[in-house]
Amino acid sequence: MRQLLPLLLSLAAATATTAQTPATTYRAAERKVNDLVHTRLDLRFDYAKRYAYGQAWVTLKPHGYATDSLRLDAKGMDIKQVALVQNGAPQPLKFAYNKQQLLVQLGRAVPAGEAYTVYVEYVAKPDELGAKGSAAIGDAKGLYFINPDSAVAGKPVQIWTQGETESNSAWFPTIDKPNQKSTSEISLTVPAKYVTLSNGALVSQKPAGAGLRTDTWKMDQPHAPYLFMLAIGDFRKTTDTWRGKEVSYYLEPQYAGQARAIFGKTPRMLEFFSERLGVAYPWNKYAQVVVRDYVAGAMENTSASLFGPQAQGSARELLDWEYAGVEREIAHELFHHWFGDYVTAESWSNLTVNESFANFSEVLWAEHEYGPDAGAAQAYRSQQNYLSDPGNHTKPLARYQYADKEDLFDAVSYQKGGSILNMLRTYLGEASFFNGLKTYLTQQAFGTGGPHQLRLALEQASGQDLNWFFDQWYYRAGHPVVSIDYTWDAARREQTVTIRQTQSGPVFQLPLAVDVYLNGKPQRHQVMLRQATETFRFPAATRPELVNVDADKVLLWQKTDNKPLTAYATQLRLAPRYLDRREALAAAQAQLKTQPNDALARQLLTAGLTDKSQVLRQFAIEALDLQNAAQRKAAAPALARLAATDTVVVVRAAALTALGSLKDKQYAPLFTKALENSSYRVQGAALLGLLPLRPELAQARATALEADNKGALTEALVLVYGQTGSLAQWPLMRTKYDAADPNSRFAMLPGIGSIMGRLDDPTALTEGITRIKDLTVRYKPYIDSARLIGLLRQIQQQQSARPNAALAAQQVTAAVAEIEAAK
Repeated sequence: MRQLLPLLLSLAAATATTAQTPATTYRAAERKVNDLVHTRLDLRFDYAKRYAYGQAWVTLKPHGYATDSLRLDAKGMDIKQVALVQNGAPQPLKFAYNKQQLLVQLGRAVPAGEAYTVYVEYVAKPDELGAKGSAAIGDAKGLYFINPDSAVAGKPVQIWTQGETESNSAWFPTIDKPNQKSTSEISLTVPAKYVTLSNGALVSQKPAGAGLRTDTWKMDQPHAPYLFMLAIGDFRKTTDTWRGKEVSYYLEPQYAGQARAIFGKTPRMLEFFSERLGVAYPWNKYAQVVVRDYVAGAMENTSASLFGPQAQGSARELLDWEYAGVEREIAHELFHHWFGDYVTAESWSNLTVNESFANFSEVLWAEHEYGPDAGAAQAYRSQQNYLSDPGNHTKPLARYQYADKEDLFDAVSYQKGGSILNMLRTYLGEASFFNGLKTYLTQQAFGTGGPHQLRLALEQASGQDLNWFFDQWYYRAGHPVVSIDYTWDAARREQTVTIRQTQSGPVFQLPLAVDVYLNGKPQRHQVMLRQATETFRFPAATRPELVNVDADKVLLWQKTDNKPLTAYATQLRLAPRYLDRREALAAAQAQLKTQPNDALARQLLTAGLTDKSQVLRQFAIEALDLQNAAQRKAAAPALARLAATDTVVVVRAAALTALGSLKDKQYAPLFTKALENSSYRVQGAALLGLLPLRPELAQARATALEADNKGALTEALVLVYGQTGSLAQWPLMRTKYDAADPNSRFAMLPGIGSIMGRLDDPTALTEGITRIKDLTVRYKPYIDSARLIGLLRQIQQQQSARPNAALAAQQVTAAVAEIEAAK
């Protein structure tokens, strides 16, 4: 014990220093004392105890100086043995362990660059770790046993891992930092009935005793420890190929028939990204696996991305999927295999060179696969995700001070960063931008990178100094907030544009494209905004029909564009881009809020109903105020056509929902017909449209649909029963609610509240009130809790003359108190 005391004190000091590090402390990249070289793992699993019995052979080299010690991350393990492997024989080593790190004395000073191998025998106990997750990654125990005792009927038994940020050291000892890279060989001994997946190639499968099999997966190219993975379960594998490499999809058996419908674009994505980047997909295979109870959306483990259950569904469910869901995720995780896996952020502070690029790829693929409007729509979603939360506006993109590394997984690292890359792409031009990315990937291959390396590569490709761009967009917080004013000077035959930056803090330098429209055609002017207030002058023999500032529609800014609705009408008619048209429709919507009978605004929104972009058709539908007689008269015929014939289910459902708000019996046949549609989303909208017109028919149709309903249709079924049902329907409503995701639960709450006001069963009343309260408490920071308190008060009021009035009052009072006390 005395010999180990200095080691234990060293570990304790290191742990204490980390725990007390304030948010303002500079977060340096981890010092490299030893470099990982190769990691070999042999794992067996105890499903009953939820343990992994592991043997690890970790090969390393001292980085720059000789060292006589090794520090490995190893969280919550039992360490059985530590030895130095020499000539195939283990030599026991002294070590100290504090349940977080393993400090090993090597017995001699190993020179820099000399390889050595340490053997560790251990037991990983992830369920006993007590690790806490974050908003982005819901848990941090690294290794997950799903339904290991088969206690939940119909739920698969699985084991899978989630390493990012530094959780893989909960199932194998390593240096769990992103600036480490190691080749790997992972052997998994599992029940023979299960399929396994890990990084690299499956090099052997051998019987391992009664009912067991050992699979060995080998990755010959170095990758970061957080990207190591395994998945074990009853998966069905579907296989494609790309340039001779295996491309595979692992799903639960009941969803295997949809494997190619879900993941089948992957080979084309591989080709597109490889060609666009000028660097071929670098790994020896690409697999995608879908697991239950996943703690994040998806994860780009090297050569084997892992997805949550949102990535599998029935053929009918797939009809309702939108690009912004699973297909976007597939592109995102694949692009990480260049930005994140091939070249990895050297520290979490530099997460932007991983996540911003993956976010940017969502725009690239949408644009390639579905056209410029779809790419611009995805880019706009990203911008608004960042802009909508003022908390994002105070954080720089490259963040070298933070309280917790998990805080970096936010709309700054993702959506703001992706928007910045899209701006830079436009500023440099396609060829220089992508040549710069090729240079960055080639120079940093299988290594690490950050914004500095990215800037230098883009400068090399473009011949331009980009310090100004990176200084303001990567190392400063915020974005420009501008107002734009216009004047035409007839005497000078000039159009002036005055732009004022009003954000707090420094002025941004902004390259701008300005299109001046004369006789229906644009004249392009490229300018650079450098001052807080700056006026630009453009020749114009006559008053321009339109002046379109940021004509490429890529700038990340908040703008007040002081031009009249007539100019927006011209913009809708002449300007070519998705955001040109969206801005015009938004201007019309804003005008109608203050002038509900404005004929031009009504005309613009009605025109939006036939826009070529499905996103803008939906936007126009939802922007209409159909309680206004003039708007209703202008739009109703187009809405009826969209509800009956639009080929995009989300547009058809939006039109049905809009018509449903009218409660007009002339649309009852339309709703009845739409109930025959294969889309759950369309059926749900039709069922709710029918509800106020023929409630008895709506309930009958809901009953007929109980055997097959998902998503929006399930929500509609609960809402229908909320208004028309009785105690007989409550068990089904409760079951559907409990099985739903949080968004669907919120959608169901009006139905839950409505039926609770009528039921005289005290058990059901308690169940309903408790569910409303629990959901409100859990998500209070993100929702309008006052509205849900109002729903509870409504239940109390409706119950006031019923047999359980006292119980309802007591429970609602207690629920409201708990909600108000929650933070």
